[in-house]
Amino acid sequence: MTGERLRFDGWIAGVGTSSGTRLVVGHWPRSPFGAFSDVMVEHPDGERVLLAPSRRIADFVAATYRFDRIEVVPVSVTPAAPAGDSAWLVEAGPLRLRLRTGRRSALGLLLSAVPAPFARSPVWAAVCDVPARLLMPGVRTLGRAGPGRREWYGARGLRPVVAADAVLGGVSLGALAPLDPPVAFGFGSAPRRPSLVRVTTTVELALAGR
Repeated sequence: MTGERLRFDGWIAGVGTSSGTRLVVGHWPRSPFGAFSDVMVEHPDGERVLLAPSRRIADFVAATYRFDRIEVVPVSVTPAAPAGDSAWLVEAGPLRLRLRTGRRSALGLLLSAVPAPFARSPVWAAVCDVPARLLMPGVRTLGRAGPGRREWYGARGLRPVVAADAVLGGVSLGALAPLDPPVAFGFGSAPRRPSLVRVTTTVELALAGR
């Protein structure tokens, strides 16, 4: 038997910076909480910070991933990132991030052909987990997410991030760099190469009483 499954459909952008700060942006036009965006920040010293737009979303995300500090702040992504858009502006409290994506790679074209039902399936996520780890070290597609939770990702598109400009608290974070070392918010990292991934994420909650 399975517990309740909560599905989030949207995009994840992961970028590193020459300062050592790494950023993971989630933009979710469709979710159980309505449309929202959030940002996970990992500083060079390992401190993990969540920037979330409401206490309800912050509580859910913090129960699924690991953070040292949580800030509830306005979070926006402009434009709303429909397929084909190449530029994002992310504003989240003290953070301002501009990023630009390039053309889809062969892997990105292959992922765009994945049917939606496959992207929602834990069986498909399990099949993809090993090749994902081999092709993109640190990336996992299936795992445990917080106490009593299981999570899986179904990628449906991939574009490289070719330029980024990030300012946090009025201080530039430096040039675009690989997401290295891998971020440590959950059971897996975003790709080492800065990327924008079209993804369906499912979080399965444990059955009551288990």
